[in-house]
Amino acid sequence: MKPMRKAARQKDAAWALEVFDKAPYVTVSMIRPDGTPYGLPLSLVRKGEDTFYFHCAHEGEKIDCLKCIPVVSLSAVSRCTPKYEEEKNNFTEYFNSAVAIGRAEPVYDPVEKTEALRLLCRRFLPAYLGHFDEAIARSLDRTAIFRITLTEPPVGKAKP
Repeated sequence: MKPMRKAARQKDAAWALEVFDKAPYVTVSMIRPDGTPYGLPLSLVRKGEDTFYFHCAHEGEKIDCLKCIPVVSLSAVSRCTPKYEEEKNNFTEYFNSAVAIGRAEPVYDPVEKTEALRLLCRRFLPAYLGHFDEAIARSLDRTAIFRITLTEPPVGKAKP
């Protein structure tokens, strides 16, 4: 009789949020105006329990998608370790993953835009925060910010 494989285990919302926080990028999936799927990895930052931000240009395919249908799906993997288990003659993968559903909308308020950009800088380039104010003065108007508000609790899975 073969040993039973360990199944992925469902994790709570707080654990899933940690996966998002640790992931180097989050895949954001949306729907194009013609109804076809569109997904891309983005650098997201989280604020609180249900808000994420990302920055981009003021035009492009994701902007067209979000103007048409603002519902998005987020997915992230913060750990992925392929493994061959010799004792079981089995190929497997250990992982931490999370998914969430939300609604994306543009941020127009300069105070909120600046706060979102500061959070992004703090997460991805903390050593350069000293240059932040100068960069904001130069590029805030050229930078679009989107807020994703989760519409249901995130779900996480792990295979230890």
